[in-house]
Amino acid sequence: MPKTENFFIYGRKPVEEALSARSKQIDKIFVKNSISSNSYKKIYETAFTNHIPLVTVPEAKILSLVGRVNHQGFVALMSNITYSSFFDWIETQDLTKRVAVLLLDGIEDPHNLGAILRTAAAAGVNAVMVPTQNQAPVNATVFKTSAGTAGRIPIIRVHDTSQGFKDLKLAGFSIVGLDGLAENEIWEAEFENPIAFLIGNEGKGISKGLLKKCDQLIKFPMEHNVESLNASVSAALVSYEWKRRGLII
Repeated sequence: MPKTENFFIYGRKPVEEALSARSKQIDKIFVKNSISSNSYKKIYETAFTNHIPLVTVPEAKILSLVGRVNHQGFVALMSNITYSSFFDWIETQDLTKRVAVLLLDGIEDPHNLGAILRTAAAAGVNAVMVPTQNQAPVNATVFKTSAGTAGRIPIIRVHDTSQGFKDLKLAGFSIVGLDGLAENEIWEAEFENPIAFLIGNEGKGISKGLLKKCDQLIKFPMEHNVESLNASVSAALVSYEWKRRGLII
């Protein structure tokens, strides 16, 4: 079982070696902003290819992460969670059987992300797709909130939600967006196989560009003037509705 702690490695060579051998365990790379971008072009390109966020920061930030060590301006935040690439994962799936993915669109609260990962594992969802942009990383808080279940099902890392959406569509997935203004309630929706459920940001919901591209939009019936549900609660409800339908086929 993965450990809860994230940890840092530092120095140009160790970061380059981690990118080469353990890229699926790197959450983020920090580079000192006074270093010329031309001097770490290979690091940048490898990080981009593997959907790893790379940010330039002042030295004060580097020091706050690793202290006064010989960091050479390069620090990588490592995770004991191993991420999956979409193309590696899809090769392991039999899409003639029931396959479901939760596609996240800007879940910023790590507690929500942890709860979503826990529910997905419990309901038998096949994978959770997590963008690196505008998204809480899978850190110690997420692992703790997931009650240790983070990593029990594949966590697919993509550059952004739009790319994940495109990859899923090209693979033949039907994408269902959860939106409070949808016309159809969840009980009226058709769940085609394979299917992906798009879960939006806690406050803004699904981005407008993706909302228009969904195959279906569904909502939960709400009473007593309740406007919306927490993102993790929404993910739980739709995951178990998908599971329930599989049990009665």
